Amino acid sequence: MTADPPEQAAGPGAPPQIGEGERGREDRHRRGPRPKREKRDVDGWLLLDKPVGMTSTLAVAVIKRIFSARKAGHAGTLDPLASGVLPVALGEATKTVPFVMEGRKAYRFTVRWGLETDTDDAEGKVTGESPARPSAEAVRAALARFTGSIVQVPPRFSAIKIQGERAYDLARDGEVVELSARPVEIHRLALVAVPDPDHAVFEAECGKGTYVRALARDMGRALGTLGHVTALRRTAVGPFAEADTVTLAALEQAAGEPAGAKRHLRPVAAGLQELPALAVSRADAARLAQGQPVLLRGRDAPVMEGFVAVSTQGDLIALAEIERGELHPRRIFHVRA
Repeated sequence: MTADPPEQAAGPGAPPQIGEGERGREDRHRRGPRPKREKRDVDGWLLLDKPVGMTSTLAVAVIKRIFSARKAGHAGTLDPLASGVLPVALGEATKTVPFVMEGRKAYRFTVRWGLETDTDDAEGKVTGESPARPSAEAVRAALARFTGSIVQVPPRFSAIKIQGERAYDLARDGEVVELSARPVEIHRLALVAVPDPDHAVFEAECGKGTYVRALARDMGRALGTLGHVTALRRTAVGPFAEADTVTLAALEQAAGEPAGAKRHLRPVAAGLQELPALAVSRADAARLAQGQPVLLRGRDAPVMEGFVAVSTQGDLIALAEIERGELHPRRIFHVRA
């Protein structure tokens, strides 16, 4: 999902508040300049369990420092008060980021009924109140309206650009922000808990561009009340799941061990798991590596067109596109051991 919400750890179902250890770690990462270490080429995916209270940008910077990596980026922002799966690409893995971001995202989130805020989460100012509280039966009955292809107006406090300016910057400056409705895809939406009349916990799987905050806001209105998100945890991004993540504490501890933090890295090809795979000969691999197309013949020619992950003898060599029986290289990989 697109840069989803800052959520406050408040109310049942919310994630724990930042503990002293996490605050200390956050402060430590913000301190003055560290002694410079020589940067090196590191390739692969690191699946971070981002803690509440840390920006995605800072999380990437910390991982980059731990690995002394030359290049790093992430596949989908999580705002500071959200937690969960933050895929961080190092080196050659950055070439696969767009394909991870195109995949489905899964979330677990808590909605607080009866209050609407200007940010659609618990950090904002309350803009409306309602005494109504929906029953679990009413909530379940409404879920079908928010499943499948729906139209959604993004939150005013979002990273969407309006004439070159971020919507959240304009909103913070007090300007009126009007965003157009846009189609999004909600593959699954389920009510999983009702801890009390004021709160409901949901799980959702959705496509690129969906805002959980807008979903909570719109469900509240549809149910004859109001609502906003108070807790959010991302549990999957594309091929990467919550169970595969590592915490910053575990990563920093591993950095001081003989095997090092590198044992937590996943291969570059992990970012392309949802693409068809195609093996080619060494001769064809050499042509692709030089940017030349390869003609697919006989049983080696897939019946489909589009992007494929190309390998030779088990090694990822290229991201290529099949067009009219020819394999055209779009990204060449130079993965270092």
